[in-house]
Amino acid sequence: MPTLELLRRKIETASDLQSVVTTMKTLAAVRIHQYQRAADALMDYNRTIELGLQVILREQRLQPLQTSEWGDQNRPSTGHEDGSHHGVIVFGSDQGMCGQFNEQIAMHALEHHAKHCRRPPEALWIVGARVAFLLTDSGWSIDEAFRIPTTVPEIADCVSDLLTAVEAVREQRNLTKLRIYSNKRSSAGSYQPNTTQLLPIDFAWLKQLSVKQWESPCLPTFGGEREKLFSLLVRESLYVSLYQACAESLASENASRIAAMQAAEKNIEETLDELNTAFKTQRQTAITEELLDVVVGFEALTQSER
Repeated sequence: MPTLELLRRKIETASDLQSVVTTMKTLAAVRIHQYQRAADALMDYNRTIELGLQVILREQRLQPLQTSEWGDQNRPSTGHEDGSHHGVIVFGSDQGMCGQFNEQIAMHALEHHAKHCRRPPEALWIVGARVAFLLTDSGWSIDEAFRIPTTVPEIADCVSDLLTAVEAVREQRNLTKLRIYSNKRSSAGSYQPNTTQLLPIDFAWLKQLSVKQWESPCLPTFGGEREKLFSLLVRESLYVSLYQACAESLASENASRIAAMQAAEKNIEETLDELNTAFKTQRQTAITEELLDVVVGFEALTQSER
């Protein structure tokens, strides 16, 4: 049976751990709000990009765009795409204590890619070290790994570095497909794996923009070369997609951490209840033994006086 001193140390350790868990849960809740605001803040910028594309596409036939550097004929494919060269971006985490966050996105990426191609991707970039071994164990080779941003301003730097790395490899390996696999928050405390196709550019989306009615009676115009401006806006659209995927993945990671911390907090509370009960029982036993010793000693003195 543990001594009172040992039980007291266990109670102090569990209480300290409970404080750490509560602090981590609070920080995760604050970060969720920050990352979600960062993702939502890009909506206006994304709308500006779409308006720019709408202006360019209003009077241009879309057929030439199908064979452009972003197009790859823009046809929806069915079944396996073994003739295509695939690039994959996977967002995981660098820190632990976030439940099955990395396992779920890695499994989703492996299963989704297997439905479209029988071989591993020609290029793979990961954000977050903890998802790496889950992919390499399945035969995937990582081209470059990026550190998870720890603040909102660092997201822009991470996305810029990621885009630079992708652009350097895309032409070299003739990548025709590029997908993002990341977790996306579905509610306050839950998330689900999500797939975003970056390349080829969705031709149906471009066609919809080309026929969309302009909101103002003043018809827009633009200066400069049409193709260069189109390419620039497409790059900005890719940047927005990557930024949103990164921010939503970070929000999902912290949502998963909150769920893990809540489970840990419950276990700690149950452990503290058991330790406190054991401590009180042990203390009461010790007090009872001391009282019995006093009674026995008193009776011995009484009998000796007789």
